Amino acid sequence: MDVAGDRRLLIHGFKSVDHGDDESRTFPASAPPLPPPTETSSPITSPPYWVQSHRRSASQVSVDSVLHGGITLHDNTTGYSDSNDACWARSVTIDEHAVVNGNRTGIGAFVVWNITIETLSGSKINLRKRYSEFDTLRRNLLMTFPLSEASMPPLPPKGVVSKFRPKFLDQRRIGLRYFLNCILLNPEFSSSPVMKDFLFT
Repeated sequence: MDVAGDRRLLIHGFKSVDHGDDESRTFPASAPPLPPPTETSSPITSPPYWVQSHRRSASQVSVDSVLHGGITLHDNTTGYSDSNDACWARSVTIDEHAVVNGNRTGIGAFVVWNITIETLSGSKINLRKRYSEFDTLRRNLLMTFPLSEASMPPLPPKGVVSKFRPKFLDQRRIGLRYFLNCILLNPEFSSSPVMKDFLFT
């Protein structure tokens, strides 16, 4: 059947268009609707970063979105603060001791410890102290800071019989050095008048 010089035939759901020449084209009469893709029927899946909602990570948050005053930085390498002024000691060493005899019989003899304190500026303070002076320092610190007993290490135990034996003296030296290190590295203790009395009297 000719309509306006064109012949159109419906063959199995396809239209064949004949323009009167040797060329003929075949195309679907009507494309059937495609079913909506599902997770099982669709072989193509989206990348996970497409499916998930867009969220900025902590590293992507702009500086302007951070509340002012929320984060502060303090440079401890230059300048000084109150805590830096209080902590003035770098290390403590107790290398030697001397036994001071009371009399010819040895009654009243005691041990003096040679102490070297290195400051943050590089200078050194040399002290000679008895065990009893360490004991006085600790008691005065506890009276001045009664709530700081937990942060204050104990002194090495006292000895009566073996107080001049090398092994006992070496253990005492280690204990005294540890005690004094802890005290001087605590800004509250190291800047107190009690500590100054220990250093300069």
